[in-house]
Amino acid sequence: MDKFLEAAFEEAKKGYAEGGIPIGSVLVYDGKIIGRGHNKRVQNGSVVLHGEMDALENAGRQPASVYAKCTLYTTLSPCPMCSGTMLLYGIPKVVIAENKTFMGEEEWLKSRGVEVVLSNHEGCYQLMQKFIKEKPELWNEDIGV
Repeated sequence: MDKFLEAAFEEAKKGYAEGGIPIGSVLVYDGKIIGRGHNKRVQNGSVVLHGEMDALENAGRQPASVYAKCTLYTTLSPCPMCSGTMLLYGIPKVVIAENKTFMGEEEWLKSRGVEVVLSNHEGCYQLMQKFIKEKPELWNEDIGV
């Protein structure tokens, strides 16, 4: 298992333990995690802190030259907001743990030249299924249903 995807999964588990939506992410540059985060919409009452956005925020402001060499690891297929942010900052690669629970903007990312890698991480899938069963209204709110 990829150590960076496992770090994202650890972030997702933190979010779940905090009563939030279990989606985690890490931003990797030059073989090192420079930002990590998890969905904090519930914990912070935030409208934008998805896992990917939290990881980017925690990485702090970076020059374009850094983003151009980063890979974003995420436990769930990225939504339009997170995908757009990757495009805005020129992040060339995303590694996605699973997309059976939610299919984000993978085709849009690919059409814009982003390398999209799907790992089919069973642990991430199972955690999301457990969460959705326990809190379907929160999941529906998060995906805009």
